[in-house]
Amino acid sequence: MSANQARPVTAEEPAVRDPDWYKDAIIYELHVKAFYDSTGDGTGDFGGLIEKLDYIADLGVTAIWLLPFYPSPFRDDGYDIADYLSVHPDYGTLRQFRTLVREAHRRGLRVITELVVNHTSDQHPWFVESRSKPQGAKQDWYVWSETDQRYRDARIIFTDTESSNWAWDNERRRYYWHRFFSHQPDLNWDNPQVFRAVLKVMNFWLELGVDGLRLDAVPYLIEREGTSSENLPETHAILKRLRAGMDERHPGRMLLAEANQWPPDVRPYFGDGDECHMAFHFPVMPRIWIALRKEDSWPIIDIMEQTPAIPEPCQWALFLRNHDELTLEMVTDDERDYMWNEYAIDPRARINLGIRR
Repeated sequence: MSANQARPVTAEEPAVRDPDWYKDAIIYELHVKAFYDSTGDGTGDFGGLIEKLDYIADLGVTAIWLLPFYPSPFRDDGYDIADYLSVHPDYGTLRQFRTLVREAHRRGLRVITELVVNHTSDQHPWFVESRSKPQGAKQDWYVWSETDQRYRDARIIFTDTESSNWAWDNERRRYYWHRFFSHQPDLNWDNPQVFRAVLKVMNFWLELGVDGLRLDAVPYLIEREGTSSENLPETHAILKRLRAGMDERHPGRMLLAEANQWPPDVRPYFGDGDECHMAFHFPVMPRIWIALRKEDSWPIIDIMEQTPAIPEPCQWALFLRNHDELTLEMVTDDERDYMWNEYAIDPRARINLGIRR
């Protein structure tokens, strides 16, 4: 059946027809702003993406994954979100987003979006209120401290730009915690109000027909003294509650964990089939590139032999490239040197622990 002949379906129908759709999905990642401009203003938009859905469907993919399209100051390419319940006006409107989801479903394409809830932009109204009203309703929505000496066992992720996981706020006269950039304060997941707010955000997009949510930076939700503040039991308890909330109101939808960790550390993000449906397999990605250059499958075989079994309803998300392409955290020092020497001879191509485009 051609796209023009396809009958309209409801937002929920694709998932209901096949609740395990994600297990053999072919996912096409795209950035709305860089994909297709329908207005001539130089920025891609929902209208342009809708125009090109037939092209995407003809590629043979079964789902599209949209990078963040929310209001943002764009200091981290949109992952610094300033409003979870809207779309950036450069891309269009919520009405156009609904049309996009409907038209994607008509073509048998499912839609995956981002749920970035480890941190927000420092321009988000939640943080603006938290920093300006220390006794207000959102005083504890972020991780504040009188000292920058807490959680010292947590590694700094972006060592090329950040010297600490704490940043001083002149307005509140306190430090705030950030595992990513200093303009991305971490939410305080020990506060039950934060969980309820995020659950509201999740349901908002699922009710618009979104089929799956990529959970950004999930290992870092919780902080505890004397630990790396990664992959903590409390983090998994949060994910189980989010999954239960999804299954109750929106069965057949999917959660995809972004945890740039070794396979044994990622395995718990599946739980007993009651946390995330999928998780990225970051270590296999650079080894595909090594195997291609060496014309030897052993690097892939080796890492897959180190990959534990997962619950039957779950699936690893394998990828060759995405916006985190050629991140080299989950490799040995020798493997990183090999990748740099083979694919990034120019030092300008090297960034942090990876290779830039």
